[in-house]
Amino acid sequence: MEETKSNETLKKIMMIIVIIALIAILAILCAGYVKKATTKVQNPIVTMEVEDYGTIKMELYPSKAPNTVANFVKLANNGFYNGLKFHRVVKDFMIQGGDSNGDGTGSAKLKDLNQNDDETEYSIKGEMKANNFGKNDLNLTEGTVAMARADYTAYSPTLAEESYNSAGTQFFIMTSDKHTNLSGYYAGFGKVIEGMDIVKKISEVKVKKADNSEETGNTEESVPTKDVKIKSVTVDTFGIDYGMPETMTPFNYMNWLYSQYGLSN
Repeated sequence: MEETKSNETLKKIMMIIVIIALIAILAILCAGYVKKATTKVQNPIVTMEVEDYGTIKMELYPSKAPNTVANFVKLANNGFYNGLKFHRVVKDFMIQGGDSNGDGTGSAKLKDLNQNDDETEYSIKGEMKANNFGKNDLNLTEGTVAMARADYTAYSPTLAEESYNSAGTQFFIMTSDKHTNLSGYYAGFGKVIEGMDIVKKISEVKVKKADNSEETGNTEESVPTKDVKIKSVTVDTFGIDYGMPETMTPFNYMNWLYSQYGLSN
């Protein structure tokens, strides 16, 4: 009888231990879930030093334009933007930079992403509503950072998709709210959080027509008379690896133009 009671007591003790262990495991799992659910992922923060002007800080939004952010982060942290300049400034509109040639004619190349000798040109898919990318709802208001791209529709209205997918390395920062009608047609991917006064100072620089304006027919006065040099651009990703961006073969306008006349370039 005593042995039976002892066995029953032991079973009860073991059952209590098992229950306590299960409760402990459940508590750990719940704590982990709550922590994951309530922990805010820190968005990447860009620090841009502009020679003779100061520091601009921008927050990037990978949740809205993931591939665009991955592209910018990779280029910036590879040192691509260091030493380039804001080559186009339009008052009450935007300041534009990130061109390898410094005049808007440069091409994005895979070597800039991979840090090798690959001269292959690339572009990225435009992450905006006009290109059927619904996640990006950023409006092009003052301080918004967006990708610059070509507009081939000036040559043919059928080239909208080719235009939307032509961005590579060039970006611009909006300096007013007067052009929000462009929202959804350019891929916004960040916002100035510090140094908007620096952006405004840059937007006030004296500008002129491009040296080749007579040849190109571009009469816009938007080239700074004195270089506005980007000293450095770095991105703090807070330990998150955004990886390599997905790239595309860029549209070749000259090949397209020749093909319209049954010719090959």
